[in-house]
Amino acid sequence: MNDRSELLSQLPLRENLRGLSPYGAPQIDVPIQLNVNENTHPLPDAVVRAISDEVVAAATTLNRYPDREFTELRARLADYLGHELAADNIWAANGSNEILQQILQAFGGPGRSVMSFVPTYSMYPLLASGTDTTFIAGTRDEDFELTAASAAAQVREHRPNIVILCSPNNPTGTALGLDVIEAVYEACSETNAMVVVDEAYAEFSLAGTRSALTLLADRQRLIVTRTMSKAFALAGARLGYLAAAPEVTDAIRLVRLPYHLSAVTQATAIAALKNVDLLLAEVEAIKVQRDRIVERLKELGLKPSVSDSNFVFFGGLDDPEAIWQGLLEAGIIVRNNGIPGTLRVTAGTEAETTAFLDRLAELLDAAN
Repeated sequence: MNDRSELLSQLPLRENLRGLSPYGAPQIDVPIQLNVNENTHPLPDAVVRAISDEVVAAATTLNRYPDREFTELRARLADYLGHELAADNIWAANGSNEILQQILQAFGGPGRSVMSFVPTYSMYPLLASGTDTTFIAGTRDEDFELTAASAAAQVREHRPNIVILCSPNNPTGTALGLDVIEAVYEACSETNAMVVVDEAYAEFSLAGTRSALTLLADRQRLIVTRTMSKAFALAGARLGYLAAAPEVTDAIRLVRLPYHLSAVTQATAIAALKNVDLLLAEVEAIKVQRDRIVERLKELGLKPSVSDSNFVFFGGLDDPEAIWQGLLEAGIIVRNNGIPGTLRVTAGTEAETTAFLDRLAELLDAAN
């Protein structure tokens, strides 16, 4: 045990936090970073200027607290999402992780549970621990798919207070059918449980994939979460948000910190939403590279999952750690989630994607 771990163990830490490690993908400074699903395209110059102008304007009043209700931002987010949503349906926070944390603070906590279906986003159990909410790990089939019947049966068996459905799922990248969400919501109705659909990568979905936003009407306990980190290329700005019934946003207000969303964050997000067309044009370019990765991986004899996201999860590797290391030595970092035989790669620019595919082919050829 190192000195810091020994010192930590001496503190009166909550028992459910003992032995845990904080979330964190490797932050290694290499030329091509394809491991954390960032949008690797730089912000267009016009958007940078627009953000700069909005932030400068906000800076003139930084001696005052920001708009606690971030009224303009909520209205613009509602307009962006459509589906007849209004500002009262929207809540925002510092990244979708804080949104999920606030949901667990409001509807989870001691004596309550949250369920998700693994493998899925690794922050869910950590957020559960942080809010003293019991985490229940549901299961998927051998191809990591999740059917409506299986999901609903598991919910009825475990009777959680909250269910989180990640769609598109991270790390596998595939979106859920609306039938799965509807079946889970119906099962949750028996216990008055909340259903959260995490749509962090929704803008990258394949044609014909329908958002859970279409299900919000008349479903009081359904929440859809989104982020501006991915499609909007604002990972560094930290802005996540949710859409739900107005009474759900009222519930979140009970646990939010005062003035939690800074004036600078609000200004940045507003500037981006004013330039949404410019930013979403980059999304189409990323989807081209994602589809290119999928096709090339098949040619290389690997097994990529269907991807509705800006990344590709793929199996068929005898030694994923060796491939990961070989890529890293070439200045390319991808994600090893610890799932046997698999890796995950973010779709980058055309040049980044080419470098990844070429090096991967070399490594596979050498291994064979």
